[in-house]
Amino acid sequence: MSKVFQGFSEGKGRSTRLPAQFFNELLPEIDHLGELKVILYAVWRLERIEGKFRYLQRQDFLDDRHFMQGLSERVGGSEAALDDALERLVGRGVFLRISMTHAKGEDHYYFLNSPKGRAAVEAIRQGKWRPVEMSQMPVSLDLERPNIFRLYEEHIGPLTPMIAETLRDAEQLYPADWLEDAVRIAVENNVRRWRYVEAILRSWKEKGRNEQDRQGTEKDRRRYIEGEFADFIEH
Repeated sequence: MSKVFQGFSEGKGRSTRLPAQFFNELLPEIDHLGELKVILYAVWRLERIEGKFRYLQRQDFLDDRHFMQGLSERVGGSEAALDDALERLVGRGVFLRISMTHAKGEDHYYFLNSPKGRAAVEAIRQGKWRPVEMSQMPVSLDLERPNIFRLYEEHIGPLTPMIAETLRDAEQLYPADWLEDAVRIAVENNVRRWRYVEAILRSWKEKGRNEQDRQGTEKDRRRYIEGEFADFIEH
């Protein structure tokens, strides 16, 4: 049985835009689940890529383990399901596929059939641009994290202009997983104050942190209610 969806979260989560044409023209025509999953994933992922022209390759889909697991229930069937969906989308005109040959073989590049996608394909054909010049950053469904504003609103309290500025600074100073873990520790110890979260983050930055900080043992919990953190806790 599939995992039960717990509902959309409150706060200012990042959204993915879909043009009205998708619902008016494309959605009524798509009758294949794999095809629908691949186009929705592609739109989501292309929005998270930097650069003038944005594209995906087959390997980009394969590298996202979380996405591929949902393409087929049959063992070893996910790659075949992906290839089938890509062919359907190219045939339907949703994706523009262009192939380029190099020393190691042939690569296929998939562009959304949008004004920018068509411009990219034309630039390649005219020799004015090559996809290899573009640096793709890894993106994955299971790397999508709640931002610090949402974490604060959900676990600490309402945002104010002053605290929003503080949170923006924190995003620049600390990794996303540190922010999540520090808020989690605050919730577990029932100390829902940003000064407490900030003290944990500052301690990690100054003294370093190790895997024990993520284990949640009783000793670990005591560490964050004693010593340098005790001043932030009301008894």
